[in-house]
Amino acid sequence: MLQIWFDPDAIAIVLFGTLAATVLRCGIADSRIAVASLRNILEKPFDVPQAKAELAVQIRQIANDGFVRAEPRHFGDDEFDSLSDLIINQRSIQSLHGEHEKFKLARLTHSQTAVRVLESAAELAPVFGLAGTLVALAQAPGTAPQENGLVGAIAMAVITTLYGLVAANLVFAPLGSAIARRSRREEEDRDEVLAWLEQGICQTGVILPQTTAAQEVA
Repeated sequence: MLQIWFDPDAIAIVLFGTLAATVLRCGIADSRIAVASLRNILEKPFDVPQAKAELAVQIRQIANDGFVRAEPRHFGDDEFDSLSDLIINQRSIQSLHGEHEKFKLARLTHSQTAVRVLESAAELAPVFGLAGTLVALAQAPGTAPQENGLVGAIAMAVITTLYGLVAANLVFAPLGSAIARRSRREEEDRDEVLAWLEQGICQTGVILPQTTAAQEVA
């Protein structure tokens, strides 16, 4: 039974054809971003409790020692390491939001690129399933003594079509959706931590949010 559903030639046509066409359509740079995003979904997601615990040390230092003796708190997260530097050097809530938006835009651009590449792969997989079907039918013998060869060709034709549909709907499209969900969740978590950090800094009494230009004129 397994031999009926496993056809290396069909797999090669659908899988490698889809991957090659996706790289050609989307480009090497975007394809690398998609590969990196696929690796990221296997890694540990952004840890909200850990981030708050690390940043709580920063808040306590500011509350106890002020900005003169407080040191930026770095814990390996590029965004919040950069925000810690801004807290000490600029003492501006607005600058925190500006820096956060810069990192957020870069992450969203990265994830959207990865999703677009995988959507292209999902679109191309059935095409190569059809291509495999046409290749198999083109190789089918046309005479009765070669009936076994005809059956094999028809079987490959059916399998390649199936592989194309499976690759599109059970591999590439779900992976793209997984990256999109991971991205949305991470941005929600990071927004939560930033709001918590802003509130904690304001509660120290050492730094206050900057007023807007309209408020200053008023």
